[in-house]
Amino acid sequence: MKSLRAWFLRFFIRRAALRGGFIDPVTVLTRLRRFAHPSEVDEPLELVRAGMVFHARGLLNTRAIQHNLDWIWPYWVARQFDPADEAFIPRAFSVTHVNLTHRNWTAIGEPECPVYPVVDPRGLLTPLHDGWSLDAWLLGDDGSRLFPSRERNADQELALNEKRLEVCTRTRTAAGALEARAHVEVADDGPICRVRYTARSEIPAWLAVVVRPANPEGVSLVERIAFDQDNGAWRINKARAVRFDQPVERHFASDYRRGDVLFQLPDGEQCPERACPTGMATAAALFRVESGRDRSLQAEISLREDKSVDRPAFARRPATSWSRALEPAARLRVPDQRIRRLYEQSLYTLILMSPGDVFPGPYTYKRFWFRDASFILNALLCVGLEERVGPVLNHYPDRQTITGFFHSQDGEWDANGEALWIMDRYAALCPGSIPADWRAAIEKGAHWILRKRIPEASGRSHAGLMPPGFSAEHLGPNDYYYWDNFWSVAGLYAAARLLRRLDRAEEADRLAHAAQAYMKCIEQSLDACRARLGRPAMPACPDRRLDAGAVGSLAAGYPLQLWPEDDVRLRDTAAYLREACFFEGGFFQEMIHSGINAYLTLHVAQVLLRAADPDFETLVRKVADEASPTGQWPEAIHPRTGGGCMGDGHHAWASAEWIMMIRNLFLREEGPALVLGPGIFSDWQNAEDTLSFGPAPTEFGRVEIEIEPRGTECEVSWKAEWRDPPEKLIIALPGRERICVQPSATGRATPPRRSPGA
Repeated sequence: MKSLRAWFLRFFIRRAALRGGFIDPVTVLTRLRRFAHPSEVDEPLELVRAGMVFHARGLLNTRAIQHNLDWIWPYWVARQFDPADEAFIPRAFSVTHVNLTHRNWTAIGEPECPVYPVVDPRGLLTPLHDGWSLDAWLLGDDGSRLFPSRERNADQELALNEKRLEVCTRTRTAAGALEARAHVEVADDGPICRVRYTARSEIPAWLAVVVRPANPEGVSLVERIAFDQDNGAWRINKARAVRFDQPVERHFASDYRRGDVLFQLPDGEQCPERACPTGMATAAALFRVESGRDRSLQAEISLREDKSVDRPAFARRPATSWSRALEPAARLRVPDQRIRRLYEQSLYTLILMSPGDVFPGPYTYKRFWFRDASFILNALLCVGLEERVGPVLNHYPDRQTITGFFHSQDGEWDANGEALWIMDRYAALCPGSIPADWRAAIEKGAHWILRKRIPEASGRSHAGLMPPGFSAEHLGPNDYYYWDNFWSVAGLYAAARLLRRLDRAEEADRLAHAAQAYMKCIEQSLDACRARLGRPAMPACPDRRLDAGAVGSLAAGYPLQLWPEDDVRLRDTAAYLREACFFEGGFFQEMIHSGINAYLTLHVAQVLLRAADPDFETLVRKVADEASPTGQWPEAIHPRTGGGCMGDGHHAWASAEWIMMIRNLFLREEGPALVLGPGIFSDWQNAEDTLSFGPAPTEFGRVEIEIEPRGTECEVSWKAEWRDPPEKLIIALPGRERICVQPSATGRATPPRRSPGA
């Protein structure tokens, strides 16, 4: 009966389309599906929904922007719509106009507060999630104008201190300068965003604070703006949103038919309010700037109106200060201040994105994925911020279906492995009692993996593997991804270790044996690939050629360590990717992302680091070069503009990978061994400054490492609080002999330089 209903539905859809002169949508969808293997889920509904919202805004952008390029638009529009700019994108056949060249922004906020105003590269502040924005302009009496979004150069920084996370943006011209400093505070009645504008002009001028019906994604509708003179506040879309700390001297408002409020400044007819059925209302509050003198004022926006406040699935943690939140984190000391600062900025990002739940980003990706969460939570664990991890993991059973599937999106066959792996990492790095409700979730999750696998007797290249899935969407269409399978087998091993801790030895042994049999199926499939391709490099899937999707297969080496450091399959896959899929020193993901990926470049670097290949250092420095002035990375980076071209402009997974890279430069578990100093840069070993990292949790206990360059020598010392000392403590500074020392609680050693040719 179900198939009959589906047939009738397809029949009427096809007939209606053809009668209207349209292409047959059923045929198109059928053709599209033939590019992928048949799967239970063609594409996760969550991604379909997000894509529709994204392109719905793109349709609004198409109507609003290109016909009104004399308006003042956000920085990405100024660049992307300028034919003289390398960011220019022709629009003739683009149905939707979306930000594809400068997806860059920086979130501000407070620990445990799940609201994230974002600031774009020119200081445009979007205080409410996906809402309107505030900007500031300088209007000289001689007709000169300073519009930050139209300036090619600006200075922006993320000001880090123990009390406040603040983005400061400065723009300058010959006639004057503007500064915007934005931060968030948590008051008794809720979170508040404050932005202080400071203007200076060499001639008399006006500082204009303006409401913009746009943000870093495009148009955001403003249907009504009213200024309350008594309270010194704007009401935007019938909500009191912006209050000034000084009297407004002139006020203007406009609607779409009258054009941008810009056209009325500074001497047009003043207006206290304006309604706009099109949703393109604008307003400006003007403040006088005397010649040669600074004028500073503050705008305050209540964030209680942010509709995303209640989006986190679980109650947020008690409020805390930045100093308290950062206190447990491992400290880094290196002579390269940029490397150190990126580490500190990444710590702020991960704390910001883990307010009781964990998010991959503050804006486009403010939602939960098991995939991203596993990497973010692991980084938090590995630098001593484990108190942020437990509360998230304690809700993992709530996210599990009755069948045992850890569900965040449909079709994610990697999710169970990732969930079990990070639960095991937590138990290993933070030993103690495992919550009682974890046991049932662990067993159900492991059994789901075993049931989901394709029968081993199928005789096909994918025998015994997971079915086709969408999973890591940047790897390509639905297929039998090795990524899914490496995570799944790692999840079985993790479940076995967890159950052994819970005195379920018999079930633990059964899962460990099942994991070994599963890995045998994977390796048989890879052997067939090796024979077909003529090299040991691993493709993304059993029947695929080598392409950029092969980066997912590196998961066997990092972070899962399923194979030894020098496994030829890992090394050859990394070699292929560097030969064929790198652009100007970074991994270029051709599929979906179409940009340089900071976090995937670091995945390759981690594999090289494990193999003691010195080229890892080049990749780490490349990723540092790609960071924004505020120390963030978008999900993918435009190869020409350097701006974001995919995903969230402030990508927490990328920050997590930076933290893990720094941690693994100094110390890394390798089976029963702990390796110290395997990634210390060559020039750091010749510097005069002492290097240090820690104390940081490991599977063996908390460890702090210090490296003291002494002329041509380097002395390595450590302090450890061992729970279970490693079988081996290996000192492996690049360019020096690897030495094995006694794993004492404290110690020091000086590894000799490696002889030439060794």
